[in-house]
Amino acid sequence: MLMKKKPKTVKIIPLGGLGEIGKNMMVIEIEKDIILVDAGLMFPEEEMLGIDLVLPDFSYVVENKDRLRAIIITHGHEDHTGSLPYLLKEVSAPLYGTKLTLGLIREKLKEHRLKTELREISSKSKLKIGQFRLSFFGVCHSIPDGLGIIIETPLGIIVHSGDFKLDQTPVDGKATEFKKLAAIGQKKVLALLSDSTNAESPGYTISEKAVGSALLEIFEDSKQRIIIATFASHLHRIQQVIDVTMKVNRKLAISGRSMLNNVRIASELGYLKIPNDLIIDIGEIGKYPSDKVVLLCTGSQGEPLSALSRISSNDHKQVKLHPGDTVIISASPIPGNEKSISRIINQIYKCGAEAYYESIADVHVSGHAAQEELKLMINLVQPEYFIPIHGEFRHLRHHAKLAKQVGIPSENVFVGKDGDIIEFNELGANISGKVSTGDVFVDGLGVGDIGDVVLRDRMLLSKDGVFIVVVAVSKQDAQIIAGPDVISRGFIYVKESKELIDESIANVEETLSKTTREGVIDILVLKSRIRKDLSKFLYNKTRRRPMVMPIIIEA
Repeated sequence: MLMKKKPKTVKIIPLGGLGEIGKNMMVIEIEKDIILVDAGLMFPEEEMLGIDLVLPDFSYVVENKDRLRAIIITHGHEDHTGSLPYLLKEVSAPLYGTKLTLGLIREKLKEHRLKTELREISSKSKLKIGQFRLSFFGVCHSIPDGLGIIIETPLGIIVHSGDFKLDQTPVDGKATEFKKLAAIGQKKVLALLSDSTNAESPGYTISEKAVGSALLEIFEDSKQRIIIATFASHLHRIQQVIDVTMKVNRKLAISGRSMLNNVRIASELGYLKIPNDLIIDIGEIGKYPSDKVVLLCTGSQGEPLSALSRISSNDHKQVKLHPGDTVIISASPIPGNEKSISRIINQIYKCGAEAYYESIADVHVSGHAAQEELKLMINLVQPEYFIPIHGEFRHLRHHAKLAKQVGIPSENVFVGKDGDIIEFNELGANISGKVSTGDVFVDGLGVGDIGDVVLRDRMLLSKDGVFIVVVAVSKQDAQIIAGPDVISRGFIYVKESKELIDESIANVEETLSKTTREGVIDILVLKSRIRKDLSKFLYNKTRRRPMVMPIIIEA
């Protein structure tokens, strides 16, 4: 008797990027074969005090590392590459990317003293990896060399859009490859995974070339120095700054480590065209008239230690803001950074300089497709199933509505969450389960050792401070030998709060006395009682909740 062959299944498992902007990481698997698309990070939100970076939980990849056949990177932005140094310490697989993408990754891995097998691909490449056949299409984005991925599986084609916009007049002349998309749509496309970042924005995203025109107008009107901040990875924007600087006959200086690195790498690889005599060292700025200098720098998101932040607060070694200077912030705020950027803009005006930013000038356009472009992508590809990716949950929902508007049946649209297992087989598709996901925090050299409890404690400390009580007790009966002594930081000034301190000491003495009379001398129980009673007392007295830390020394 012939055994009935088990039907093939294809699983798509987002580990990050669904429900947030950042942490993009997607597992696609067929039985024993897994490929990973992107390995990004997210920058911390305001309440993540002390956190440097946020990574996706990639424990599923680590647990299945013997099945991992390849890592495919769609483009060189941090939200798609930033987790690689941490992931590659745990797993080993060939890493595929375009020339520029690998150039940026190579520098990142070098900083972390890591080596891995890097394989260069282009939009013309075709790969056979396990049970997958891969080909690619070029996409227009805010960084050159971006790719979408065509993944052939036994059940049909899966198309991953990468980050894209349908700019008809791109700066480098390389538009998204419509012809390939149309050709894909003539085949059996099982599912389309598409960028949702601008799913709330009607119409079409404005061409990047519009920014060049706006910059030229500002540059021509500026009588003193020009300082422009943008993302270090936004190479199309950087090229336009270079071009406009040349047109107005100025010299260009660069500040910020990531900006210097990216300009160097992109220039060496041929992605930036920089005239030989244009760039000057930042230390030479003072040798040129103020109307002959442009400074390109980092800090468009208000990062505290960035070049722009230090310039605006007059804390930069080589550059001080002067009245009449022009400062351009050529980027839109990432959610959570609005306050930091607003503070910098106010500091710029206090120095007597002029500021241009997105809400008052056309100095930034998005690198992501708006609604009409997203609908066109779906219509070109003609997928059976649609999965919105790369966006906060509201973006995914808006994108899902667009898919339904252009004819994708509601039951074939999956608005997933990080960790969902979206499973396809010969009978259809469904969300069949969930894998472990979440945020992994990088704090200094620590990776994953900071959790929600620590963040909550940091938030508490930042709001109401800490109140420490130190007391020595005897080992035999827990009677007080010395103290209690009080230390306060960020809550009250001890020298000016004698009455509250005395009452607090009395509260601790009473708690200890009452607890030991009950026959309880366990140190952990004593600490818990002191913390509970003292916290309640301090709140009643001040309506504040400092972190109360009892320290009991046995003698």
